[in-house]
Amino acid sequence: MPREARKITRDDIISNDDYKLIRAEKRAENVVRKRKRQIAVGPYVTVTFECWDSMWLQIQDMLYIEKGGEAQIEDELRAYNPMVPNGRELTCTLMFEIDDKARREKLLGALGGVEDTIALEFSGHRIKAMPEGDVERSKPGGKTSSVHFLHFPFTDEQIKAFKEPGTRVTFVIGHEGYSHMAVLPEETRATLAEDFA
Repeated sequence: MPREARKITRDDIISNDDYKLIRAEKRAENVVRKRKRQIAVGPYVTVTFECWDSMWLQIQDMLYIEKGGEAQIEDELRAYNPMVPNGRELTCTLMFEIDDKARREKLLGALGGVEDTIALEFSGHRIKAMPEGDVERSKPGGKTSSVHFLHFPFTDEQIKAFKEPGTRVTFVIGHEGYSHMAVLPEETRATLAEDFA
């Protein structure tokens, strides 16, 4: 079973002292990993497809920075484990990145419900994104969050089609205030295909 198909457990977590010794190496590995798992969609969105290793690193970093000890571990596992792909899905973190605060607030203020317009399209299939249910990302007034955590659940037929070498996969954001799409590079598609158990 691929690592991505299992959850991170307490046994996977190492002490801050041990993590300190390998932190630079693990963060450097993550930079390389992101090159294959990250795409830009339009001028302001970065999408990072998550995996077991990226979520493990996130948990270890939170424990290392916040130093909450044993009491913090369960909270971090509960927060980040849902984003570890379960073997029948892809998961991603989508970020709106705009340095200028006024421009960022203006754009986000007009993008309420954007999470409901996101999909992956390939080989005649359209897989709608399912937002992680931790918190509501869009406010009643029409503003959305700058960060979204998304799941793309696949059927067996869709997994088979996605795994086919050369399959053209498009990431679509269809909100009227931010309508953009990006084709996944073949290296990214092939890397993500490994997330399926």
